[in-house]
Amino acid sequence: MFHEIFESLDSFEIAGTEFSLLNLVLGAIIMLIGFTVARISKSLFNKYYAPVLPEHTAKNFSKLIYFGIIIISFLVFTTSTGIDFSGLLVAGGILGIVIGFATQSVVSNLISGIFLLIEKPAKQGDSIELPDSNIAGSFVDVSTFSTRVRKFDGTIMRIPNEKFFTSNIRVLSDSPVRRHEVTIGIAYKEDIDAAIEILKKTIHSRMPFVLHEPEPSFRVDELGDSSINISIFVWHPKEDWGQVAPTLLKFAKNALDDAGIEIPFPQRVVWKGE
Repeated sequence: MFHEIFESLDSFEIAGTEFSLLNLVLGAIIMLIGFTVARISKSLFNKYYAPVLPEHTAKNFSKLIYFGIIIISFLVFTTSTGIDFSGLLVAGGILGIVIGFATQSVVSNLISGIFLLIEKPAKQGDSIELPDSNIAGSFVDVSTFSTRVRKFDGTIMRIPNEKFFTSNIRVLSDSPVRRHEVTIGIAYKEDIDAAIEILKKTIHSRMPFVLHEPEPSFRVDELGDSSINISIFVWHPKEDWGQVAPTLLKFAKNALDDAGIEIPFPQRVVWKGE
């Protein structure tokens, strides 16, 4: 009965597209349902899933769900009402190309941000390093167009999502233990085995945060211009990463000095011509 009443009403035309009252009512119902579903989906996500995600990640996903459902509802609405956008698309084609080139990086950063939220290369608070960009610090969050990293000097570095997504990312705090390497040189006249034994005893007795398993290892890396260079490899808890290298170098230098083992410095011989 109601269908016949709506069909009996005259149709009308807007922007070259013919509408009937029935189509408009159905379209309004579709959009109302879309907004309702979007609000309910957003509320359910915020209640059950957002608490287990980082704050900024949860906010971005919440917006993506809400506006995604609304956009899908709008597309269903336009299809059901028979709205034809071809004229507008043709008229705005050139403008669209210009805007497309202008916003290429914006769209790229937006899509890269979505992939970063899905992949999660690092957790909030992780210590990370981008070797290609010479950036190291603590991972803060991924926003719509950029990623933030708090550098070890306390400043915040904003990195475009596209650049962050395509960079080599080294996560420094993902493993509970880390290995550190330092190099120290001894004079050519010194006994290599004796120097290594002194360094090994010093590490075991004076550096409690260095792990005994895996045990420290030593390797003669280079016969340099002025010294025999010995690399020292030690494993330690990730929390001690910042103090291992300076402490190890200090103790190694003092131990070699106490044992009378020379740590040479570069020397040059200048010949004076006659």
